Formats: sequence, structure tokens, C-alpha cells
Amino acid sequence: MNPGLLALLVIAPLAGSALSTFVRHTLTQRVLTIGVSVAVTVAGVLLIGVHRREPVVAESVGGFPAGVAIPLVSDTLSALMLTVTALTTTVCLVYLTQTGEDRYRFVPALALMLMAGVNGALLTGDLFNLFVFIEVMLLPSYALIAVTGTWRRLGVGRLFVLVNLLTSTILLMGVALVYATAGTVNLAALAGLAVEDSRVGLSIAVVLLALAIKAGVVPMHGWLPRAYPATSAGVMALFSALHTKVALYAIYRIYATTYGESAPWLPVLAVVVGLTMLVGAYSTFGEQIIRRALAFQMVTGVGHILIGLALFSEFALAAGVFYMVHHIVTMAALLLTAGAIEQTYGTGRYDRLAGLVRRDRVVAAVFALGLLSLVGLPPSSGFFGKVGLMQAAAEAGGWQQWTFISLIIIAALGTLVALQRMWTGVFWGPDMATYRPDSPDTGRGRPVALTAPVRIGWRIAAPGAALLVVSLALFAAAGAVIPVALRAAEGLVDIGPYVEAVLG
Repeated sequence: MNPGLLALLVIAPLAGSALSTFVRHTLTQRVLTIGVSVAVTVAGVLLIGVHRREPVVAESVGGFPAGVAIPLVSDTLSALMLTVTALTTTVCLVYLTQTGEDRYRFVPALALMLMAGVNGALLTGDLFNLFVFIEVMLLPSYALIAVTGTWRRLGVGRLFVLVNLLTSTILLMGVALVYATAGTVNLAALAGLAVEDSRVGLSIAVVLLALAIKAGVVPMHGWLPRAYPATSAGVMALFSALHTKVALYAIYRIYATTYGESAPWLPVLAVVVGLTMLVGAYSTFGEQIIRRALAFQMVTGVGHILIGLALFSEFALAAGVFYMVHHIVTMAALLLTAGAIEQTYGTGRYDRLAGLVRRDRVVAAVFALGLLSLVGLPPSSGFFGKVGLMQAAAEAGGWQQWTFISLIIIAALGTLVALQRMWTGVFWGPDMATYRPDSPDTGRGRPVALTAPVRIGWRIAAPGAALLVVSLALFAAAGAVIPVALRAAEGLVDIGPYVEAVLG
């Protein structure tokens, strides 16, 4: 493979973003936006195939010497993340076409610019350029909140902006400290230096702290359940699949490359992981709105993903990667389905919904399977994810064995009871007599009689259902997906090919 083609994964979305600002025809914009997203998905799948023969592919942008040039690097982990994030983005964009949000000025351009930032962050091998690409992700995200939101959403969106501006400042400070102590911000050149030099280790810890805040790790998680549900369902699904997961990917990559073994602050990491799992799971009890409850499930998912890093064995990392893929797909499926409910009935509150299991059976089935996946019950991708994490903890032995297995079980029980409460409130109970449509005639919030023809349309329900099918496919085809996750984990444990491909 020609490594120079990696740059196209950033250039193509940026070019599409620029082009969409000049093309005002709705259908043309939709074809362009979704077409670019599909093309990136296909490119990710092809890259996964390439990495069966070539573990790492790297390109020094601009032709400068290794260590000085801006490196774009792809291995199985980055290719897998490219594929999953692009696939989820494609489905979210289809959902935005059904809600009409893509008709708002610049939304297609902003979505493609967001994708360019995501792709760059997944491919870069340089800490400073990681910061740059994260900022490329954030700038269109600020605008997406403003363009697709109500005045209330715009007000809550200030929290999203302030938190991310603060964490970006911390991230930039950390990158500067790394350069001051190590003389480089090239990840390959930093391999193992966090262990050899405590100053570099402290600088890397600052970078990881900033990324942990962006990912929503407890106790720095409070902003996420407040800010994310204040966006529209389609935008929230995009943010869930992209923002938090890019931060987690970067944590995996930086930790594995610079430490290469358990960090000296492993006990602190274990405590943080445990708190993130439990706080996210049990905070769901306090919510009365579907998407706010799911936001706390995003937090507990972050804790599960970080178990792989806390255990830091090849199998544990593979289980963490598999769980991350599952969480991207399943959470987006649930959020888009929750959005379909809100679009049809005008609310996502438990006390204003009831009886949907009889009224919208397909949507209820999609939601039920998605909730089972979050709990970790078969037949769902979450089942293999949690079983893999528990198996990795059992192999670790010692305090890690009983600690992490207990945390997974306790968090799963909390999630089960909390989501059962959601199911009872929204899908069970008597049939609704009124609903709150969002229309010029009635206005949002004014209840009107619910007639028989009012149902969730198949077009707006299809995106969530499609992602749920992908989640089920991860369960059915686990025998094919798990080896990919194992190859991704192997690249994190054995960083020799990565260093050689970047530095030569």
C-alpha cells in the first residue's frame, strides 16, 4: 500500500466540507456528505485487510526527516476505529436527513469537518498534531450545538464549550511539558520514555488527564450528562461515537507507547476506573428522561473500556477494544431510537410515555436488545465484551482479579435495575391517551389526543435499528471480530513495528 494515501482520509472530508458550503442543493449535499462518510468506512475496512500483511503503515507528511515530519500512522487499532466511527457517522447523518437537521445552514459542512478531525486524531503519530486535530473536531461541534439547538440547548452548550476549552488548555500545557522534558512530541520517539524519565512520565500524565476529562472519567464526568442530552439526538449520537471514543483511543495509544507497562500510578487508575463504572451505572437511577439516563450509561461504559488499560495484558487490551467498538455502535443505536421517540411523541420523559411496546413493537424490540447489550446479556455484543473483561481480570490474578470482576458484576446489576425502570416507564404500562407533538398548530409541550395513526415512522426508526443490527452482528460474528481486536492489542503491547515504521 502507498502510505501517502493515508492523507486522503483527512483531505477528502475537508474537501467535501468546503464543497458543501458552495452547493446549496439539498439532495446534492446529502449525496456528498453521506458519500464521503461511506468512502471513509470502505477505506477503513480495506486498511484492516492491509494490516493483516503490513502491521503498520506510516507516512511522513511533507517529506521531512523522520522525527521532524508530521507522521500519519495506521495500524489495526486505528483502522478498526476509523471503520467503526465512520460507519456510525454515516448512520447518524442519515438520521439527520430524516429529522431535517441537515437542511440547517452549514450542517453538512460541519459534519464533514468533524469527521476530518476524527480521522486525523486517529491517524496522527504526533502529540501536538493530536491536539490540533482534536481542536478541528471541537470547532464544528460548537457550531453544531448552536445550529441544531434551541435557545435552551444553546445555553447548556456553553458548558460543553467551557469544559472543552479548559481541557484543551490543559492538553496543550501537557504537550508543551512533554517537549520541554523529552525534546520531542513524536509518539514513536517517546516510546518507553515515561518509565525511564520521571519528568516525561509526569508530563505524559498531564496529557492523559486532559484526555480523561474529555472522555468523561469520574470525578470529572459531571459536564457530560448535562451537556450531551442538551443537543439533539442525532448530534448526541455523533458526539457519543466520536468525541469520547477518540479521547479513549488516544489514552490507549499514548499510555501503551510511552509506558509500555503498568504505570506507577496504577492503583489510582484502578480506583478511577471503579468509580467511573459504579457512578455511571447507579446515577442512571436519578434520571427521568431517556437520553439523560443513556448519558450516564456512556460514563459507565468509559470505565469498562479503561479496564483493559488498567490490566494491560494483550487479552485485556483486546477486550477493552472490543468493548469500545460495541459501545460506539450500541449507544448510537439507542440514542437514535430515543430520538425517534422524541420526534414522534414530543418528549423523552418516562412519566409522559407509556405502552410503546404495544404501539411501536419494532422500536420496542430495538430498544430492548440495545438495553440488554448495555447490561451485557446475550444475544448482544456487550455480552462478549464483559465476558472478555472478566476473563482478562481472572487471568491477571491477585487483587485485580476479584476487584474488577466484582466491579463489572455490581455495575451490571445497577445498570439492569436502572434500565428496567426506564423500560417500565416508557414501554410498559397503559396506553397513552395524549402526546405532545412539535407542530406550528399545537406548539411543543401542549398535550393533544393521541390517535391510532400516530406511530414512529420506519424512516426515522431505521437508523437506530440498522446500528442495532450491527451490534447483533458483532455478537454473531464475534469469531471474526475478536481476532481483529487481538491484532489491535498486539500492536499496543509490541510497539517495535510502530516505532520502526515511523522512525525508520
